[in-house]
Amino acid sequence: MTSPATHLLAVRDLSRESVLALFKETAELKAMRRRALSAQRLSGKTLGLFFEKPSTRTRVSFEAGMNQLGGQSIFLSVADIQMRRGETVADTARVLSRYLDGLVIRCHEHRTVEEWARNATIPVINGLTDLHHPCQVLSDLFTIREKKRRWKGIKIAYVGDGNNVANSLIEGAAIMGLAISVACPQGYEPDASIVEWARERAERTDVVIEVVQDPYIAVKGADVLYTDVWTSMGRENEEAQRTEALRPYQLNGRLVGAADPDAIVMHCLPAHRGQEITADVLDGPQSVVLDQAENRLHVQKAILIKLLRDR
Repeated sequence: MTSPATHLLAVRDLSRESVLALFKETAELKAMRRRALSAQRLSGKTLGLFFEKPSTRTRVSFEAGMNQLGGQSIFLSVADIQMRRGETVADTARVLSRYLDGLVIRCHEHRTVEEWARNATIPVINGLTDLHHPCQVLSDLFTIREKKRRWKGIKIAYVGDGNNVANSLIEGAAIMGLAISVACPQGYEPDASIVEWARERAERTDVVIEVVQDPYIAVKGADVLYTDVWTSMGRENEEAQRTEALRPYQLNGRLVGAADPDAIVMHCLPAHRGQEITADVLDGPQSVVLDQAENRLHVQKAILIKLLRDR
């Protein structure tokens, strides 16, 4: 008999110790990639990818990761399955649990991925919702540790829209004992309940979790500078007002110059050059965006091994 399914819906689902164990596995997988295709550790396993939203990095990294681990993946677009004709999430999740070993769900509302997890008897991984982006942020935290070689004393500055990436970064910072300062205009703040949870958690590690309006306050002394698109998928009708409100939060050379001289620049991509970040910063010597993107592959392989191997 297999064990009950364990899911990954948000960064807060993991303890600091489990994140560190995940990163140890990630480093080993990354080191062996070109030698042994990760030793085929998920041979015979099948991963389903159900996406309501377009994707480049999430889809390709999960599909390539399963292939490198000896398993296979099946892509399920909402346009191609019976849910478009009214079949419920519950019925679909129960049936797919009989066919697959795990599911990656990329959808709009976070309650949808929670409904998948309630009804599936296989692990469900959040590939992105409007509230959380845990796989991205776990990869970001791995990249920070890889580049800075430490956790202690690190400060992250996030500037721009307080979206799903900002929410997950706040959770990750609180769990790992990193300070984070999020700068955004009024009305674009990260989720208040997540900020409250993170501050309560951060009391144990004595780090600051703050939300401010001035981006120059946020980046002062920062070791990591992070931004994301101003208009997330599904909010395209707000693009004009968002561009106007967020214009002062552009990650440009002047803002980078106000941070620590050795600060790294991060962006989860895709980037809108000339909007939330300038091309010279995105392509500049402090940018680690391509390493950050590559690490999605390695961290997600570790996640897949953790959740799927023993089922």
